[in-house]
Amino acid sequence: MNTRQQPVLIAAGGTGGHMFPAVSLASALAARGHAILFVTDPRGAQVRSDVLGLPKSVIRHTISARSLSGGPKGLVAGVRALASGFFESRRLLREYAPTIAVGFGGYPSVPPILAAGFAGIPTLIHEQNAVLGRANRRLARGAHAFALSFAETQRLKSAGHARATVVGNPVRPEIAALAARPYTPPSGVIDLLIVGGSQGAQVFSKIAPAAFASLTPAQRACFRLAQQCRAEDIEDVRAIYASLNMPVELETFFDDMPARLAAAHLVAGRSGASTVAELTTAGRPALYVPYPHAIDDHQMANARAIEAAGAGWVMAQNEFTPAAMAGWLEAALESADALARIASAAHALGHPDAAERLADLVEDLIPANGNGLGGTPSDMREAAE
Repeated sequence: MNTRQQPVLIAAGGTGGHMFPAVSLASALAARGHAILFVTDPRGAQVRSDVLGLPKSVIRHTISARSLSGGPKGLVAGVRALASGFFESRRLLREYAPTIAVGFGGYPSVPPILAAGFAGIPTLIHEQNAVLGRANRRLARGAHAFALSFAETQRLKSAGHARATVVGNPVRPEIAALAARPYTPPSGVIDLLIVGGSQGAQVFSKIAPAAFASLTPAQRACFRLAQQCRAEDIEDVRAIYASLNMPVELETFFDDMPARLAAAHLVAGRSGASTVAELTTAGRPALYVPYPHAIDDHQMANARAIEAAGAGWVMAQNEFTPAAMAGWLEAALESADALARIASAAHALGHPDAAERLADLVEDLIPANGNGLGGTPSDMREAAE
């Protein structure tokens, strides 16, 4: 290796839920003077660094990786891709000699984190959900430490919890800044924000207009609504609200989410890791309708953790009917104080400093910083179910 600074290796799957927390850590560590080696799959490589928000100094590499799904053919293709990614990762390790490797889940994180473990490089796994993901479970035994978003993380055994630290799930700086702004209960009109990805938007596009239709005109007048809709649904949804004489803002995508969260008194949406992290950081009372087909039902686990803390409401999708949503809306009208209490509980679960806390943990684990790591993959107890 040449005389350049040894980097921190960060590996993440190519989806936003894995990539954005990884980018947050990369930015935090780069600001502290660390060199960063950012490894992902071709999906992640398609997004430019400036779009992701990665500092220009970050070194990016792409490796082969894919999931093992898709039947026998998919399994064979997945194993081949992961094997290729493992050897590609070994070459990266020889070239850059990272001080530590941090994985954020998704199959693209498996080859570099596995290769780092075999090379004797300390590894740290960050889990965004309340259930340890499949890729992270496969890497758990060799992990020196875990960074969790939820204190109670399913599929992580006591041996894993013993070497775990709750740091939270990093969010964008604009969202983190909302933690310093106190929640203001509604006075007269409730600003309701409905968000969701393509699947979430479809469900809410069907249920929300029907729920509002069942309210009285006086009740509807107490809501100011902004709702995300799929492009194929938006005009039909607009027509229903127009027939109810409801002024609404409908968009296929909100590119000003920090401002909309700041203005919202109440939110409804899915319960993916990023959504939960943003809503708790902002301290917003929310109705969570978990996506029922999420792997390991992790969205339900996320939502139940919020519900258990008194920080939100949960409705399974098969229970999310117009009547059920209408009942929730009517309850929101009855007590602004109740909304304030739930907002406070949500705020208590938030981690606006998650990126910095995670960066602290990474620095503590770097061998040159005298962390005293004694465990090796061969003598660590099984950490995941």
